[in-house]
Amino acid sequence: MRDGTSVASNSEPANEGLRPSPSLGAPSPRERGEAENIVIVGAGIIGICAAAYLAEAGRSVMLIDRTGICEETSSGNAAAFAFSDVLPLAQKGMIRQLPKWLADPLGPLAIPPGYLPKLLPWLIRFWRAGSPRNYEASLAAQASLMKLAEAEWMGLMERSGTRKMLREDGSLELYESEAEFSASLPGWSARGRFGIAFRHVAGGELAELQPGLSPRFVKGTFVPGWKTVADPKLLGKAVWGHAEAHGAKFVQGDVGLVMRSKDQVVVQLRGGRTIMAQHLVVAAGAWSHLLARQLGERIPLETERGYNTTLPRTAFVVKRQLIFSGHGFVITPLDTGLRVGGAVELAGLRRPPNFARSRAMLEKAKQFLPGLDPSGGREWMGFRPSLPDSLPVIGRSQAADNMVYAFGHGHLGLTQAAATGRLIRDLVVGQSPAIDLAPFSPQRF
Repeated sequence: MRDGTSVASNSEPANEGLRPSPSLGAPSPRERGEAENIVIVGAGIIGICAAAYLAEAGRSVMLIDRTGICEETSSGNAAAFAFSDVLPLAQKGMIRQLPKWLADPLGPLAIPPGYLPKLLPWLIRFWRAGSPRNYEASLAAQASLMKLAEAEWMGLMERSGTRKMLREDGSLELYESEAEFSASLPGWSARGRFGIAFRHVAGGELAELQPGLSPRFVKGTFVPGWKTVADPKLLGKAVWGHAEAHGAKFVQGDVGLVMRSKDQVVVQLRGGRTIMAQHLVVAAGAWSHLLARQLGERIPLETERGYNTTLPRTAFVVKRQLIFSGHGFVITPLDTGLRVGGAVELAGLRRPPNFARSRAMLEKAKQFLPGLDPSGGREWMGFRPSLPDSLPVIGRSQAADNMVYAFGHGHLGLTQAAATGRLIRDLVVGQSPAIDLAPFSPQRF
């Protein structure tokens, strides 16, 4: 059964083609609308965590989203706290596998031919990001953010009463040949340099970690520190409840325009409402670069469209998240079902979803887990906001110090959300950031 997409994929991308209306000028709060301390655009997990941290700090926070709290891309992800996933995508063997993957329209990576010309500048940046001279800097930056992310998530879950939603079962990455396993070893060695624990397994230990696996898998790597959550949508809503208890409020609306007005920010909704703010946080996921463009910055964000199917919990007994890196997808046991999903389709915001990709992953899952019941599933597609160097944008806009960006986390939005919330709070309240933000600067491009 099809369950739709995380956003209406045929709708006009938010903010595109808008220009300031003559009436905006430099309105005062009394003349044009409410005066807010902080407005956050985007109620995905990044915006939710930013709201929680700022509300905890006693700030007046308004969170704006066109659909609701954790209703779009953050609602349907693979539910992982992937704190050990420090390798940028360009440096995880993707460049080497691109020709093979692109030859399969339903494989781990797809690019519609008609979209390739628009995507080419991003792909060139992606290729450059994978060069050896960029490797260590990207790896160190990602590792520092991941270390902060784990500490901040554990603290936020305690404060928000959501620790009971955490699963600490580790993950199991699987290999179908000795050659595939050997190709993974440099990446594991790099992780080991940053203190990430793992062990390679085979035979009986592999079968014990996940009973019922196909014998095609000859080895695996178990990561004990890998964590998942009961359901990402439920977690997001619960963290929002914590922010709301500290005074944060939500407004449903489609942001059409943001602009600076003297020392304030004008936020205009498409329905006509205008809100004045002292600070603006842009956390609108795959639509964020369109808002940044209104502020004079061109940030090379691209949309990775991810697909999944969530099966009933009875489909198969999966003990922990299973990672099929050679096929670009994972299987995650949730409280609300068994989620089979991943892969990458670089196709922008406008194209309709291709749910044949969900079905292709499900077919593979049936081969990998003989006995899996594929019936009763809900198909889904979401937009991952991705930057070519696999690092998010976290920092101030060049337009004004009271405008900050928090987007571009790619596959790691859930994982890095609490760290990003902490860093956004640091920037807004004028504290020294917990880590060096230079690698995440919006101006690095």
